[in-house]
Amino acid sequence: MRLLFTILGVLVCFSLGAQQGDSRTDLEKRRQQIMESIRQTEAELAATRQNKQATMSQLRALQAKLNERQRLVNNISNEINAINNSILVSTQEVGSLKKNLELLKIRYAQSIRYAYSNRSSYNMLAFLFSASDFNDAARRAKYLKKYRDFRKDQVAQIYNTQDQIQKKISALNSEKAQKDLLYKEQEEQKRVIQSETNETNDVVNQLKGKENDLAAQIEKNRKATRQLDKTINEMIRREIEIARKKAQEEQRKKEEEERRKIAAANASNPPMRIGTRDENNPPPPATTTATTPATVKPTTTTTPATTKPVETAPVAATATERPARTESRPVNLSLTPEAAALANSFESNRGRLPWPVEKGFVSGRFGVHPHPVERKVMVENNGVTIRTSEGATARAVFEGTVANVFSIPGAGWNILITHGNYFTVYSGLASTRVKKGDHVSTKQAIGTVGKDDEGDNVINFQIWKGASKMDPEGWIAR
Repeated sequence: MRLLFTILGVLVCFSLGAQQGDSRTDLEKRRQQIMESIRQTEAELAATRQNKQATMSQLRALQAKLNERQRLVNNISNEINAINNSILVSTQEVGSLKKNLELLKIRYAQSIRYAYSNRSSYNMLAFLFSASDFNDAARRAKYLKKYRDFRKDQVAQIYNTQDQIQKKISALNSEKAQKDLLYKEQEEQKRVIQSETNETNDVVNQLKGKENDLAAQIEKNRKATRQLDKTINEMIRREIEIARKKAQEEQRKKEEEERRKIAAANASNPPMRIGTRDENNPPPPATTTATTPATVKPTTTTTPATTKPVETAPVAATATERPARTESRPVNLSLTPEAAALANSFESNRGRLPWPVEKGFVSGRFGVHPHPVERKVMVENNGVTIRTSEGATARAVFEGTVANVFSIPGAGWNILITHGNYFTVYSGLASTRVKKGDHVSTKQAIGTVGKDDEGDNVINFQIWKGASKMDPEGWIAR
């Protein structure tokens, strides 16, 4: 029983080790992606350094690189933690294997001692010849073979366990060496962060002497942002209203089709009128039934028979009553089934959407932030600003329909694409390749990225859900 628990413990440790391995693989892949992003940022930063004067473009590139560098340090810390957990698991596995090895050695030694102490009474020939008959001798020979095989199996288990221990110790040493390398890389990245922080502070100090220019640029950007925000809001409201009317029209057609089917069914199966009478009285004349619309009041003549009201079947009224009940049902008029399916598909790809450009880095994040130089001044970004290479192609992040293509002073050309009740905005383009009403597919080229006031190639990418702004960094792949 003790051996069984030991084996189960080893299997659990192996399972934990496999899970740690998967996590470490993801962390290593993420580290490579972050380092590639840093290399792209450094390449863009090298171009801005050709200008000896400090610029906002240079500052934004430095801050973006610092953010990526800090992500890299955090990722390395996670890798080190994963290796520490793996080392702990491996150490436990080695301990379990060593205990198992000691147990196997003890049992093998007991078996040898027992066989040695009873070697005279269990001599093979004597044991076989003392059998009562041939069948008994065959059983004894089979027993001796099983005992011999059992001892061989004990030896094989001992060697196998020793081999597992050696492999685990070797893997453990490898993990410790990898951990030391990561520690060194982490310390190196921290030194680089300190150096880049000092460089960023120098650029900030140089830009502080340009308050008037910065104030004018901030006000210009605010004006363009307000105009763009107002235009997008109006367009989205129009698109929502168009979608609502379209869904309402489809619902109306569906209800008309239902009424037509009901009328056709009633025409093919006309309702029957059923009358009631006393058992002793004959039914009323046919002329009376035809002239009486719903009921006939009993007469007071001397005739003993009385005319009872004529009842009509409920089916006769359904052709006019059902439409009223259908119209009173609550109906969702926000999206057509096709638009709802597209919106659900867009939402299910959250965190996996491609970037609106093939390569680049985020130089401006979503939301309200203090200005990097004028800390008391708050700037707002309705999306993310991505800096890319010259002549870069803007591309749709998901399939949809172009709702509008328009230009804003200070914001260049802009494209609004609808994905059900989700909308994506591509702002700051130098040129466009699509027009209103075009259906676009994922990663389809829709325009060319333009330049900002400092000559940098940037695109502002936004995601809206109805009239609500979303943070695009939570939607695009990292």
